[in-house]
Amino acid sequence: MPQFDTSTFASQIFWLVVTFVTLYLVMWRVVAPRIAEVLESRRRRIEMNLEKAETLKKDAASARAAYEKALTGAHNEARAIVAEAGARIAEAAALQEAEAGKRLTQRIAESEAGIARALEAAMTDVRQAAAEAAALAAARLLDEAPDAAEAQRAVAAVLKTGG
Repeated sequence: MPQFDTSTFASQIFWLVVTFVTLYLVMWRVVAPRIAEVLESRRRRIEMNLEKAETLKKDAASARAAYEKALTGAHNEARAIVAEAGARIAEAAALQEAEAGKRLTQRIAESEAGIARALEAAMTDVRQAAAEAAALAAARLLDEAPDAAEAQRAVAAVLKTGG
């Protein structure tokens, strides 16, 4: 193996030093500044992204607050609309109930008037039938027929006295 030959140690050490110094200078002057530049660029980009993220976070927080405020306003408005609709429905129901009550009262009054007329007609028919029956009974008992007007007056007098 040639690298273990002691006669070539001096030239190997020379070339080792030359190569090391050359690589060291290339790394120090060319590669290290580029790496430092890339790292600095990356650091700046990360800082800008963090600042932008912070700004966006603040914007999102303000947008959320505005959204929640608008949502609360919409809920309040909806409650007001529902309350107003409920009041209108209750008012309409009360009006319909009052109208139905008036119609029912009117129908009751009409029915009572009809019943009163029917009762009066029935009473007139009963009076007339009672007067005819009284006239027939008197004709059989007395053997003479009383006047129809006189029979009606007698029935009216009996009905007045209740007996």
